[in-house]
Amino acid sequence: MTDPHEKKYAAGEPSPAAFASGSDPFRRTDAPLWSVTLWPHRSLKPEGFRWLMGLSAAAMALPILALAGTPAAPALAPYAGAALLALWGFMRLSYRSGRLTEELRLWPDAIAVERREPRGKVLRWAANPYWVDITLSDTREISRYLTLRGAGRRIELGAFLTPEEREALADELRTRIASLRRAP
Repeated sequence: MTDPHEKKYAAGEPSPAAFASGSDPFRRTDAPLWSVTLWPHRSLKPEGFRWLMGLSAAAMALPILALAGTPAAPALAPYAGAALLALWGFMRLSYRSGRLTEELRLWPDAIAVERREPRGKVLRWAANPYWVDITLSDTREISRYLTLRGAGRRIELGAFLTPEEREALADELRTRIASLRRAP
């Protein structure tokens, strides 16, 4: 059995041989039967970020103000500034990673996943939904790891979702694909 972590997304266009109609699902003009866009949740809104930075600056200034006029105040100031700068930087990185999206679209003859990363890289995977295998597995790192396998590749879907959200997504996707398979 292959490790699901081994291959995630492969860049480039998928082979048209993977689809019943031979059409590229990333250039289709007809509406999909089902479409969902996934993105990471960020609970701290920009206003909350401003409050966090303000309160952190005030909390770090208190010991420095208490020591004002002593040689310890100028010695502590660079550390407080570095801590504030690090907090600001890490929060900006968190917001940047929140711009990641995965769009899943389903047609009777194709399923397509398009992942847009924060730096602009676009990764695509597509397959015939009749042959797609949906797997929810438990690993040591991530519980309820959701993968789709088809057209010779295995991808991870919604790694940033909670285990419950991945399970609900897998159930919904299985239901949608099963209804396609039953359709005449």
